[in-house]
Amino acid sequence: MKYILYARKSTEEDDRQILSIEAQLVELQEYAAKEELEIVASFQEAKTAKEPGRIKFAEMLLLIERGKADGIISWHPDRLARNSVDGGKIIHFVDRGLIKALKFPTFWFEPTPQGLFMLNISFGQSKYFVDNLRENVK
Repeated sequence: MKYILYARKSTEEDDRQILSIEAQLVELQEYAAKEELEIVASFQEAKTAKEPGRIKFAEMLLLIERGKADGIISWHPDRLARNSVDGGKIIHFVDRGLIKALKFPTFWFEPTPQGLFMLNISFGQSKYFVDNLRENVK
């Protein structure tokens, strides 16, 4: 099975979350080595996931759609999606068999009805966090 490694931090500002992507990459590469997972591509993005439209995320999904990879390695589901559109795309790719595996050092996932349900809950919690933060800041 071929995997894409995806790391994301929430801000484009260089002075915030400086170590976030680097720390994710170290942990993900160690995890992939321990699990003997083949990484065929790596994407890093400094952009919030509260809205759809991340360029690297779209490139990653395109590679999967073209059959270049069948799995994603990321630190946690909230690195992939904090909005319902992107979360829905990931779940839809699993439903279609385009994504056969999602690997997270911090989260369990299997492509079963129970696994998809738990992934959907995780994406929902991530969206709730962003929505609630927005309200509290107002």
